[in-house]
Order: sequence, then structure tokens, then C-alpha cells
Amino acid sequence: MTETPPVRTTRPRQVRPATEGWSQKKDAEGRPLLQFASPKRGKPPVHLADMTPAERVAKATELGLPGYRAKQIAAHYFSRYTSDPAAMTDLPAAGREELVGGLLPPLLTEVRRLQTDGGDTIKFLWKLHDGALVESVLMRYPGRITLCVSSQAGCGMNCPFCATGQAGLTRNMSAAEIVDQIVRANAVIAAGELGGKKSTDHSLERVSNIVFMGMGEPLANYARVMQAVRVMVAKQPEGLGMSARGITVSTVGLVPAITKLANEDIPVTFALSLHAPDDTLRDELIPVNSRWKVDEALDAARGYFERTGRRVSIEYALIKDMNDHGWRADLLAEKLNARGRGWVHVNPIPLNPTPGSIWTASDRDVQNEFVRRLNAAGIPTTLRDTRGKEIDGACGQLVATADDERAAAGA
Repeated sequence: MTETPPVRTTRPRQVRPATEGWSQKKDAEGRPLLQFASPKRGKPPVHLADMTPAERVAKATELGLPGYRAKQIAAHYFSRYTSDPAAMTDLPAAGREELVGGLLPPLLTEVRRLQTDGGDTIKFLWKLHDGALVESVLMRYPGRITLCVSSQAGCGMNCPFCATGQAGLTRNMSAAEIVDQIVRANAVIAAGELGGKKSTDHSLERVSNIVFMGMGEPLANYARVMQAVRVMVAKQPEGLGMSARGITVSTVGLVPAITKLANEDIPVTFALSLHAPDDTLRDELIPVNSRWKVDEALDAARGYFERTGRRVSIEYALIKDMNDHGWRADLLAEKLNARGRGWVHVNPIPLNPTPGSIWTASDRDVQNEFVRRLNAAGIPTTLRDTRGKEIDGACGQLVATADDERAAAGA
């Protein structure tokens, strides 16, 4: 009689998070350092987009002109995307430059732009007033134009797989520095410098969607991000006249700020960058998980849905042999379904490679299996398109390089 050999089961390969090509900053106890407070640096000049409409009127009066001139300047900036006094011929010539300079001081200097995807994706490198560098990415899709904006120069969340966090947090950006990325992008679109629009596309030629997924942790710069959002949704000419539903605010899981955002009564789309459903891995992958665990972040996300009625997005970077295992898809589905149905959508994103790292995206069949398991469990799941990889403009790739710094020195 022949004995049947035992069935051998192999455990899935588990890669542990570790930085490659750079060293993670640690605190005195050896834990990844988290920076919530912005380092002290010179503040950017106060700009019209930092002010309420009443404050703009007061500023114009302070500059010796009738308050209604502030509304005229706002119309030029938010509707015609210009800060050039020469273009504002409806303002009196006498004192025009002083008035415009007082309300629209220069904030962003364009250092360079890179294009890919047939001209449909542009990455901008901006230099701020103090020399800090930030990036934003403009993308045309059928029926919409999306801008990925930065909210901080650098980032203090210290995630080992993200290029932006390698240099730590330089400083928070002002509300106007955030808004100016949109105005400058709209000027580029108006000048016909974004890739071709198809004849069947009847969408407006301006930024329609914002994702706070550029440099920085948006909720660590809460007050300025929310001021920027208020300006985005304010009707023209007081703001950009955008739909709150087209604005996505993301976070790696700052739980108290998620709750605060839910109570703002501005129905933006909320995205939680989860990347692992288990605390064992997420503690290493997302250092802020040492403060607020997976279940706390998911509870806060569910609370956002209950308060606003807006479906939450779960962002999940699929990293080969690290967080892409089938059992993790099952665990994620279990945790999401435990909090109800119909409140969440999962966006797996194949990891975008960063300089100096050997980490890579999951194999295609593994990606498909991860998505299949979530969908089979009743969780709406869509593998997200990644744009701008060739110009290091995709998610997790935004970082000011030594080459950028050399270019900025000459700008």
C-alpha cells in the first residue's frame, strides 16, 4: 500500500517595511519620529486667499482705496487667474500696483514643469517665498481635470515607502499657497498648455477636481487646509466656485482631525490612506498607527460617513509581498463590513517606485486577486489608475530632489 504524502502548505512571503536608500528619523526611544508641529520659519506674505471677504475689504481700505476694489481684484484672481496689475484695467491706474501687490503678493515661483501621458499630465515644481520646494500634478481625464495639490513642504508622517517623507517636514503651507496652485494650474489650462481635449468632452476648461494627495499630511495642517477649501467652494468672485464633492481630503489616520472634519458641514470626499488592515504591519508601515490604531481610524471614517452621508474612500498601496496577501484582503473586508454596508469604497493603488527603493508593485495576478476578494465580500473596489510615473509625479513619488534644488537656485 502506497502512503499518500502529506500536503505541504507554504506560508506567503512576508516582507517587512524598511527604508532603502535613506534613514528614517527616530525619536529618543528608537521609534519613527512624527512631526505634527510646523518648524518655525518666516511666514509667507498674507494674500487675498488667506482672508475672509470682510478682511479683503478692510485691507483695500487700509491701502487707501474703496473696499469694493477688493472684490474686483478677487474677480481677476479667481475668475481670470491673473495677479498681473497690467491686466486689471478696470482699476484706477494711480495706486493700482500697490493695491494689487498688497492683496496678491507673489507666492509661487515656477521652477520647472514636466509632461507625460501625451501632454495630459503636468508636474509642477514650485519655489515658495523662503526657498522651500513643493510639487503639484495636473491631470486631464475624460470629462474632468484633476489637480493633486500639496499642503505642506515635506511631510512629518515618516512613512518608509513614501518619497515625500524622507526629508521630514519643512513647514506648513499657507491657505493661499495651496489655493495658488489651483489658480496657476487654471492659467496653464486657459493658455492651452494641457494636453488635447477630445471633441466629445464638454467639460469646462478649468480644474474641476482636487485631491490633497501631494506633499504633506493635510490634516496636520488643518486650519490652513480648511481655509483653502472654503475659498475653493466659495462662489465666484469671492472664491473658485468649485463643488465640495470634487475635493478629496486624505489622511494617514489623524483620528481627532477626522472627527473635526466631519463636523465642518462641507461635504468634501474623505479618503483614509490605510495600506494595511492589521496593526502589526501598519505600525511599521504607517508610523502614526502608533497613536491611533486601525480600528480607531476606521471608526472615525465610519463616523465621517454617518455625519455627512458621503461615502468614504480607503486608499491602499499594493506592495509586493508586504501587504498584498489574500488574507489581508479578507481581513480588510471583514473590518469594513463589520461597520455596515454601503459606506465605503476601496481604491487599491499599485505602488509607485521611488528613487533608492527596491520596493515594487504587486504582480498583476495578485492585484486582481486582492480586488476580487474585496468585491466578492460586497466591498466596492476599483484598482486605481496611476498617472505621472514617468515624471515621478504619481502617488508617493513627490519629493524635492538635489536636481530640483539646483534648478530652484537659478529660478
